[in-house]
Amino acid sequence: MVSPILVGRENELARLVELISVTSPVPAVAVVEGEAGIGKSRLVAELLAGPAVTGMRVLRGACLQIREPFPLGALVEALRGRAADLGESALSPVAGALRELLPELAAALPPAPPPLDDRAAERHRVFRGLAEVLTALGPAVLVVEDLHWADGQTVEFLTYLMSVLPGTPPGTLRVVLTYREEAPAAVRGITARLPDAIRREHLVLPPLDAAQTRVMASAILGAEEVTAEFAEHLCARASGLPLAVQELLALLRTRGTLIRWEGGWARRALEELDVPSGVRASVQERVAQLSAGAKEVAERVAVLQTAVPIGLLAPGEAGAIDEVLGSGLLTDTGGLVGFRHVLAAQAVYEAIPAGRRRALHAEAADAVRGLRPVPLGRLAHHLRHAGRTEQWAETAVEAAEQASRLGDDAEAARLLADVLRETDPPAARRAELTVRLGWAALELLRPPPVADLIAAALEPDVPRPIRGTLRLLLALHLERTRTDEARIGEAFAAAAEDLTGRPGEPGRPGLAAWAMAGVGRPPSPVPQDEAMSWLERALATLPAVDDPAMRMLVLGKIAMIFVVIGDPRWAGLAEDLLRETGGRRLLRREVNAYRSIGGAGLFAGHHRAGRRLVTAAIEDGAEPDLRGRLELRSLVVIAVADYLDGSWDGLAARLEELREHFGDEPHERIIMDGVGACLAAVQGRPEAAPPFLFEAVAMAQTRGQFDDLVLPLAVLLRLAALRGEPEAALAVAAEVAVRWEAARLWPVAVRTLPALTQALLAAGRAGDAADTVARWAAHLAGLDAPLAGPSLAYARGLLAATGERWAEAAAEFAAAADAFEAVPARYEAAQAHEQAAACLFTLDDPAAATRLGRAVTLYGELGARWDLDRAAGLGRRWGLRPSPVAPARGGDDHVLSARQEQVARLAAEGLTNQEIARELFLSPKTVDKHVSAAMRKVGARSRTELARLLPAD
Repeated sequence: MVSPILVGRENELARLVELISVTSPVPAVAVVEGEAGIGKSRLVAELLAGPAVTGMRVLRGACLQIREPFPLGALVEALRGRAADLGESALSPVAGALRELLPELAAALPPAPPPLDDRAAERHRVFRGLAEVLTALGPAVLVVEDLHWADGQTVEFLTYLMSVLPGTPPGTLRVVLTYREEAPAAVRGITARLPDAIRREHLVLPPLDAAQTRVMASAILGAEEVTAEFAEHLCARASGLPLAVQELLALLRTRGTLIRWEGGWARRALEELDVPSGVRASVQERVAQLSAGAKEVAERVAVLQTAVPIGLLAPGEAGAIDEVLGSGLLTDTGGLVGFRHVLAAQAVYEAIPAGRRRALHAEAADAVRGLRPVPLGRLAHHLRHAGRTEQWAETAVEAAEQASRLGDDAEAARLLADVLRETDPPAARRAELTVRLGWAALELLRPPPVADLIAAALEPDVPRPIRGTLRLLLALHLERTRTDEARIGEAFAAAAEDLTGRPGEPGRPGLAAWAMAGVGRPPSPVPQDEAMSWLERALATLPAVDDPAMRMLVLGKIAMIFVVIGDPRWAGLAEDLLRETGGRRLLRREVNAYRSIGGAGLFAGHHRAGRRLVTAAIEDGAEPDLRGRLELRSLVVIAVADYLDGSWDGLAARLEELREHFGDEPHERIIMDGVGACLAAVQGRPEAAPPFLFEAVAMAQTRGQFDDLVLPLAVLLRLAALRGEPEAALAVAAEVAVRWEAARLWPVAVRTLPALTQALLAAGRAGDAADTVARWAAHLAGLDAPLAGPSLAYARGLLAATGERWAEAAAEFAAAADAFEAVPARYEAAQAHEQAAACLFTLDDPAAATRLGRAVTLYGELGARWDLDRAAGLGRRWGLRPSPVAPARGGDDHVLSARQEQVARLAAEGLTNQEIARELFLSPKTVDKHVSAAMRKVGARSRTELARLLPAD
């Protein structure tokens, strides 16, 4: 039973109509969100049936619960059969990339372009082609429903579409998206940061209230009015879900009696796919009223889970099909029969006894095998549940091949992992499938845990090159977690030996060189001399690598290692990379090489060269960047560069914006949290900073990111020394120094030496401080380490000042200040200028005023308020009043915005994120973002502390 009128959604429909209306030329995007059965599809159907879309093509597709190894399925459904509509559209050659994805449009598409060497670039070309075809079909409204079941590429494409939508011709395209409230963050991220040029609506559908339920019940039952008591009873039993209201009324009509109150029913998470008990009971009772033949039809459709041609159900049983259709449980749409709602189908499925369910899955497998093209995902699903394990495995592998061919690595990896975990193929076949799994998984943003499967495939009789590839894959997957450095090194070394050619047996030089570089990367489990020999072997192997992309990848890895250990050859390798890749768009691996070398160069003190490489990665590597991930990662490194050279204006805000994109990626989050903690300490409230700095260092230690903890550790040591409480910070530094030494990261670690020396002196350990400076100087001798000179000079200045050798100290500090400015490292330069001034004042040297003036200028430009106050105080003690400096605008980055303060005050009152979201009409995720930002800015570690530290009203 379906309501003949739309109830309780009049305002939402009006907002959609206004947004989508053909009268506006501006691109528009609408999101309709709500739990299962809340009426999302009905609302969209009412929109599409009305005058708002007059003159527009309706392109409608839905994501399916049973996923096919065919990416972008909802888009394919939306565009299928549109060849005639494209007509004489002048499509560019890039649209030819859609031929394999959309063979139905082949007559209207240009020839397929030549293949590219980069999978990401191939996908990007498909995305461009899809956007062009959608534009050519305009004016149109694109509707994509049930995005909570979307494959990764559908999410990526829609995110991409949002970025290019403002550039489409006026009035060309509107987009409507629907998903459940349990949709993953990536789905919500599609519209999280829409360009200003796009009009938008985000509708969250609430449950019906008793009054609305009364209207709906009256409309369904054809009564002028039902009693208020009955409506309240029905609303409570249905929890306000329109679907449940309809199902309960259908049961009422079937029974011919009223429903007895038994309390409300609960709804569970999407992943559990549980059916609300009210819907389950009513649907199952309605099915029980059907004849045996009709019940069998309902069960077959429930097992099939999707609308299917009538011929697949019960040949010769037209009466049974008509009976189920007449009951209202099923609907016939263009010859395809299916349940009106997935929850009803699930309710019927759950009631089928296990043995019969298995037999029905076997029948379903035989039926869908006859469809053309064969839906491999559905076929595999039914074979698996039918217990036909061998056939399922064959079909799943075939589906994985199709998914991989079409660039859906996530689905390929899922299918292959299932096959390997649940079957026992022969050793050679297992090795082959595992290699494919390993490479597919590495293509993903967050690879699934498959190291155990790779290790299990390492049988003794596997051919040596394949065994070497497996060992390389094992090392690469273990490297993602960084939990067992020794095992990673062993896997890389064994892989290198297996992949190196022998007489009469060709090797795989590209993979061998990759493995060799893996053994030599710091921290290496082998002695330093042995690690260097592995790197030399990798360099010597590179000329034999025919694949340019592989050669650039390995070259980039070696260059990155060389720069952090101070081997000057890194610059030549970087130039080789620039020379070979210059003048064209970069492939994804090349973008990563630019970013990796540039980022390592920045931490090692090559600020200008590092920034140049990362900037090139952004400017020349955008095309294959599907989700903006490569560019965003590069922007994280640029944020680090800004911190290092002192470009702090607006940096805190940029970091906060970038954090939103990396909630699920610890590597980038650790970098940003470390830089953010440093910036907050310097520009905000240093007394509240140590806990955040300790946390940033600890997280980097846990992840093995020992180069990334240099910045927060340096600030932590300095603050601890100035506060006279250096012991805890020194204990952490001692632990970390062991890892730095093992990894030979002296050019990176030397950035902490001035603060480490200052902390040791504050702890009364002058002898240890002198020994540390001498030991570090010995390690740094002969290395390519731009920060070594100024850092050692600063540290020696501290030692000299402690011994009241003021002239010597002043000279060391002045040399450090000038060298830091040349790097450039303006914050370190300011500190060195201030220290030099203090020594020169003691000597009554007029140069003191110049040095102090420069320190004050730099502190002011940086917005380093605490340091600025201290430096100004130094001048006043010596009778100087430094000229006032306007604070950098970046200083406001630690002042709460109006919205942040509003959210923070509600959080301080004890409201949960969900309660605040309802109060302010925000999403819980947005509330969490504002609370986190407020806590960072005021230096709170908890909501209780937030209440105490918020400024007074």
